[in-house]
Amino acid sequence: MQQTTTAPQITADYLAHARQKRVMNMILLIVFVALLIGGFSTANARNAGGFWNGLPNVFDFPADVLSEAWERAHLLPGYFVKYLPSLIETVNIAGAATLIGALFAFFAALLATRGLAPAPWLVAPLRRLLDVLRAVPEIVVALVLIFLLGGGPVPAMIAIALHTVGALGKLFSEVNENASLKPVDGLASVGAGWLQRMILGVVPQVAPNYLSYTLLRFEVNIRASAILGFVGAGGIGYDLRNTMSWGQGKFDEAAAIFLLLFGTIIIVDQVSSYFRDRLTHGRAYKDKGAIL
Repeated sequence: MQQTTTAPQITADYLAHARQKRVMNMILLIVFVALLIGGFSTANARNAGGFWNGLPNVFDFPADVLSEAWERAHLLPGYFVKYLPSLIETVNIAGAATLIGALFAFFAALLATRGLAPAPWLVAPLRRLLDVLRAVPEIVVALVLIFLLGGGPVPAMIAIALHTVGALGKLFSEVNENASLKPVDGLASVGAGWLQRMILGVVPQVAPNYLSYTLLRFEVNIRASAILGFVGAGGIGYDLRNTMSWGQGKFDEAAAIFLLLFGTIIIVDQVSSYFRDRLTHGRAYKDKGAIL
């Protein structure tokens, strides 16, 4: 005879599970706080006690930048014009890296997707290669390339492109796994080759997602390109490092560079979000869900 579960028993089991979950969350919180305190203590020890002493002054630099920018606000438009070419260089680095990385990721994803790869033994090695490219930070690759090739935008572009291949290759392969195989099988039945099956049977299904992920990656690469400028890879990040290193007297220019960079990221984010919505949903939304 099957035993039925009563309502009080269900309630008791739920409360026990909730208590267990709260205990686990508390343990994780304690571990996190302990690691945080340990990390701060290590930083303080390695800085000869200067970390804790300097912590109260963490907002001094932003205050100096804002105050100097406010005093020289009338000069900001001129600084925008001055550093606009560097901003364009940063966007160009991100754009070239995204284009090259997406192209290589496209072919890598097709070769690394189970059920679509022409040689199944290639799937595992290619996936591990994509993992490595995605795991290594761009700044590490850029530092190595700067040591080998010298400073400039080329090392930054190569470093970002390699990371883009790993990131987009993973996303593209996951999109490929959700594609219907019926068009592929139909093309195979009439003698189409592997490349023809991929271009005619798979790409039309996944192209909107490919473009959406590529636009999203372009946003990320603009930020990465600006950061790599701090290590001598060119672009607006290089100018920002110079103005911040100069100290007092150049903080207004640093503020102008920050505003240029933030404005560019916001504009790119809004534009790419619009196009991503059009690509993935086939429409754009206005107020209260109205369709354009």
